[in-house]
Amino acid sequence: MSMEEQRVIQENRDGAGDREFSLRLGLIGMFMLLFFAAIVLQLLRIQVLDVSKYRAKATRQYESIVTEKGRRGRILDRHGRPLAESVESISFYADPSIVKDKARVARLFSESFGKSRSYYLSRLRRKKRFVWLERNVPVSKAAGLMTADLSGIDFMREQQRHYLNVAAQLIGLTDRDNKGISGLEKSFDEKIRGTDGSRIFYRSATGELYPAPDVEQTLALGGDDVELTIDADVQAIVEEEIMQAVTDTKATAAMGILMDVKSGEILAMANYPAFDMNTRKGATYAGMRNRAVTDMFEPGSTFKIVMAAGATETLQWEASHLVNGHGGRLMVHGKPVRDHEPLGVITFRKAITESSNVVSATTAMALGPEEFYRYAKAFGFGQKTGIGLIGESGGLLRPVSSWGKLTLPWMGYGYQVMATPLQVLQAYATLANDGVRMRPYIIRRIVAPDGKTVSEAGPQKVLQAIRPETARYMTREYFRPVVEEGTGMSAAIEGVAVAGKTGTAQKLHNGSYQGWRYYLATFVGYFPAENPQYAAIVVVDEPKTAYYASAVAAPVFSRICGRALACSPEMQRRLELKSPVRAQLDSIATVTVPELKGLSGSEASKLLEWHGLLMARTGDDRGYVTSQSVAAGTKVQKESKVTVHLQKNVRIKR
Repeated sequence: MSMEEQRVIQENRDGAGDREFSLRLGLIGMFMLLFFAAIVLQLLRIQVLDVSKYRAKATRQYESIVTEKGRRGRILDRHGRPLAESVESISFYADPSIVKDKARVARLFSESFGKSRSYYLSRLRRKKRFVWLERNVPVSKAAGLMTADLSGIDFMREQQRHYLNVAAQLIGLTDRDNKGISGLEKSFDEKIRGTDGSRIFYRSATGELYPAPDVEQTLALGGDDVELTIDADVQAIVEEEIMQAVTDTKATAAMGILMDVKSGEILAMANYPAFDMNTRKGATYAGMRNRAVTDMFEPGSTFKIVMAAGATETLQWEASHLVNGHGGRLMVHGKPVRDHEPLGVITFRKAITESSNVVSATTAMALGPEEFYRYAKAFGFGQKTGIGLIGESGGLLRPVSSWGKLTLPWMGYGYQVMATPLQVLQAYATLANDGVRMRPYIIRRIVAPDGKTVSEAGPQKVLQAIRPETARYMTREYFRPVVEEGTGMSAAIEGVAVAGKTGTAQKLHNGSYQGWRYYLATFVGYFPAENPQYAAIVVVDEPKTAYYASAVAAPVFSRICGRALACSPEMQRRLELKSPVRAQLDSIATVTVPELKGLSGSEASKLLEWHGLLMARTGDDRGYVTSQSVAAGTKVQKESKVTVHLQKNVRIKR
């Protein structure tokens, strides 16, 4: 091979090497260019496109927002006593990633709250930045840990609802987040919930939080108070008596309402079975229903007020008018109408005092469907009362066009019509108020945190249902004699004249009225008969030991109203009771000792104070009640003293 050929080959080899080097250099340059382009694009995405996302992520690293709940407004009785109020509690939380000594934290919490160390350790080992350790702890129990120097542990102040434990279905409950879920707590939730505030903290390099100095903090605002027409003392009396009635008669349930006939104010509205509002023991959705306004029933003989009003005004019958009882049994369109005892030709007055179904049916037919319907509507049947409570029913009063042959005679004595306890009470309160129907109401006013009245309710006349002279005549000639000489004698109150009506209605069961266990016993009345001020109704559902209202409901009415008069200076002033009568009423001014075991000393003292009782204590003031000198459920005179023993680190489940 010549030298020239060797030179050409060498040059070709050198050229190929240069080209390969250039190619490699180009590839490296392109790679570097793409690398830097990716970095620029990533920076562009972080700093421009996704700036909000990464800013929020960075903020979470050094900023913490603590929400402070606005204090929920109170629910008060007519005298300003709290039926529901929020008390401050402490909730502890942790950031497990910065808790330095988990074992020490678990030990301290275990010693303070009684749970096992492993419980707290398991929470502190979670792969989260936020975990709850304890919720809604009383301030007295939380004080020690609130001042302890524990890295990664902090607390917030929350609100816990506390109830006087009366009017459970009326007042209702809140959930864990302080939101109303039933009763007045639900219907007035927006007004009484309050407005939450927030505090912003910065996190130091060591993980400690300190208030942000350059950020405006939002203060929590309290909610409005709701003041009711309810009297807590009277409410407690009604609840106790209907509970006793259910126990004594082995009934399914009972309801009781007491109302001011002049204004329409509701002083008490009670349902049994009830539940413990603070522990929620026994609380079910069915049990939270306010049956006094939601449940409809055939009112039976209490509905005879409609027939009696029509007979007095339209037929112009007087008490001495003679009517035929047909021996206690009458066939109407092929169906029998029966009385509890045979009656012949009697006065209309006796027919009402003896509660004759036969006379009621024939009188209704004499009155005619249109007139009967008009009086029923005038007394408020078949329509909501306007009290404004959740779930109120309007009852059932069918238009005349849909009536059958038996509708009118059966409605004469309270069947084929449905009413709530409140509607029946409203009708008799109308009679007591010279025939003027007032709108029942239970919310007196709404009060802002600064004490200013936001809204206020007052007496509201609906209509003149019957003439004043008719109302007074019916009271004097018919409904006062029912109590003084008729079926309602056991409803009498010593020293106070009472007018009213019994009602014993069979309930429709499996399509018939034959089941002897399915009765509704009712007494509704008002007092004093010569100048009525108050009306009340007692309904006992499915009593087993007896079923006539004269034996089941009327005595409960007597005890409720007698005790209410004895304990209420307001009612005594209204009735202008003289000294002998007041002395008689004072003799029955007893209260029932509540269950105190498991409460702190301050809680027990407050509960006794609400019941008009005094407390003495032994043991450790920082402890909980382990025993009480007077057993729960015992009736004692007001201002009696109950001694409790307090023991530290012992809490009895209630």
